[in-house]
Amino acid sequence: MNRNDLRKVDLQLLIVFESLMHERNLTRTAEKLFLGQPAISASLNRLRDYFNDPLLVRNGREMEPTPRALQIFQRLPAALDGVSLAISEVQDFSPQRSDTVFRIGMSDDVECGLLPQLLADLRKQAPNCVLVVRNANFLLLPGLLATGEVSIGISYTTQLPANAKCRTLRNIRAMVLRAEDGSSPLTLDQYCQRPHALVSMSGDLCGNIDQDLQRLGRSRKIALAVPHFNGLGALLRNSDMIATVPDYAGEALVQGGGLRLEEPPFEMIPSKLTMVWRAAQDQDPGERWLRQQIIRFMAED
Repeated sequence: MNRNDLRKVDLQLLIVFESLMHERNLTRTAEKLFLGQPAISASLNRLRDYFNDPLLVRNGREMEPTPRALQIFQRLPAALDGVSLAISEVQDFSPQRSDTVFRIGMSDDVECGLLPQLLADLRKQAPNCVLVVRNANFLLLPGLLATGEVSIGISYTTQLPANAKCRTLRNIRAMVLRAEDGSSPLTLDQYCQRPHALVSMSGDLCGNIDQDLQRLGRSRKIALAVPHFNGLGALLRNSDMIATVPDYAGEALVQGGGLRLEEPPFEMIPSKLTMVWRAAQDQDPGERWLRQQIIRFMAED
C-alpha cells in the first residue's frame, strides 16, 4: 500500500477494529465506544470488504479473529499511537476554551480522598472539559491503559503495560479509622480483637496489612467487606468495627463527624500511590496540563 491508498481508509474504522480485537464482542465494543451495535456491525462489514477477509468470526458468544486480523492487530496499536501523537503535538491547549473529554482510571480511595479538590479546581480552570472517572484498582488499570480506555491512572500499581510511563505521587500511610468514643488509642491486642471492615473492590478479604500482621505472628478478624470508601464512614459510626485506610481517604471520611483517625499500633510497610499514563500521549498538551493539575492536588509536598 502507498500513502494515496490511505484515502480509502476511515480512521474511525480502525479504532472500531482495535476495540473489537480487545473485546471480541459487538455489544461490549459498542458500549466502550459509545456507539450503537448496528454502527459497530456496519463498521465491521466495511472492514471486511476493505481487507477482503472475515476478520472476526462468531464462535459462541465471542468472536474469533482470523490470522489476517491478528496480523493487522499486531501492527495497528503503534500506528494509531503515532497518528495520535502527531496530531496532539501540533495542537495548543487552552483550558478555558477546551471541551476535551479526559478519561482517568483511579482507585476508590483516591476518588474518595483526593478527587474532590482536583475536581473543584478543574471546574474553575476548564469549565467545558469533561472528566470521566473509571474505577480501577491495580488489577484493572494495566488493561484499561493498554486498550486506551483511560489515558491516565492513579492507584497503587504493580505491573504496567509497555506503553506506560509512571510517576510516584506520595507514600500511602495507613491509619486506623473508628467511631469517636473518647477512648485511648488501640493497643495491638485490641486492634486484633476488634471486628474489621475493609474496602475490597474484588471481594478479597486480605491484603498488605495482613502480611504486616503475619510478620508479627498476629491476625485480624474481618467482619465486613464493602466495594467503596464513601459509604464506610456511615457503617463505622456508632459501631465497634474499625478500618485501616489510606490517610487521605480517612481524612475525607472524618469530616462527616463521629469518627477519629489514629496511628496503627504496629509498623506497616508503606505503599506508593502512582500516576501512570500512556506513552503515546506523553506530549499531548491537554494530557500534560491535566497531569500537572493531578500533581498539584494529589502529590505530597
